[in-house]
Amino acid sequence: MIDFLGNIMGSILRYVYTFVSSVLPSEPSIISYYAISIIITSVIFKLILLPLSLNQVKSSRKMSELQPLIKDIQTKYKNDPKTMQIKMQELYKEHKYNPASGCLVLIIQMPIILAFFAVFRDPSMYAFTDPEMYQSMAKNFFWIKDLGLQDPYLWGLPLLAGITTYLQSVTMMSANPNADPSTQSTQRIMNIVLPFMIFFAARGFAAGLALYWVISNIFSIVQQLIVNRSVKKSVEAK
Repeated sequence: MIDFLGNIMGSILRYVYTFVSSVLPSEPSIISYYAISIIITSVIFKLILLPLSLNQVKSSRKMSELQPLIKDIQTKYKNDPKTMQIKMQELYKEHKYNPASGCLVLIIQMPIILAFFAVFRDPSMYAFTDPEMYQSMAKNFFWIKDLGLQDPYLWGLPLLAGITTYLQSVTMMSANPNADPSTQSTQRIMNIVLPFMIFFAARGFAAGLALYWVISNIFSIVQQLIVNRSVKKSVEAK
């Protein structure tokens, strides 16, 4: 499955590279066609997943709205688990909410995300299958001489990957102010732990993969800010 999807994603990256190199009259000295192609392909990838991402946001928002009602049921029937379960199902049915919908979206996205990771981890296998072509390509990105290698500076893409991961987590958390306190507590811990994990992991990644992660995070942050603003206006209008 990963190889199959990886070949599809790799083809997209290759086509974008061919398009970029044909449109731009000359390759910029500070950013290669390859770097530009990674940025564009990352955005295309996020656009492909946009409907799934919006469904996930919608599901999360709905769960947040139902949280007070869920707490009431849990408190009222804490000594009667069977009745509690029945009441919870009735609540979900009444509000047309499927508690498994958020997980389903993640399950669908995961193989695609892993395939994209595979492409940027080994572009010569999935995208640029001609070894001579890949070796001859310029792969520089500002301070990075080769996106196929690790970023030589800790403050570069690894740090940006960690920071943007943190900002993405915070914007997502702000979208669910009514979330269960225990869930919020767990989320706050993850908001601290996950960025450090991504930072240290990105130090060992090819810089091209770290660049993809940063661009994807920026896209997600902007998307979440737009959604948050839209939801706020909707609430104020009621």
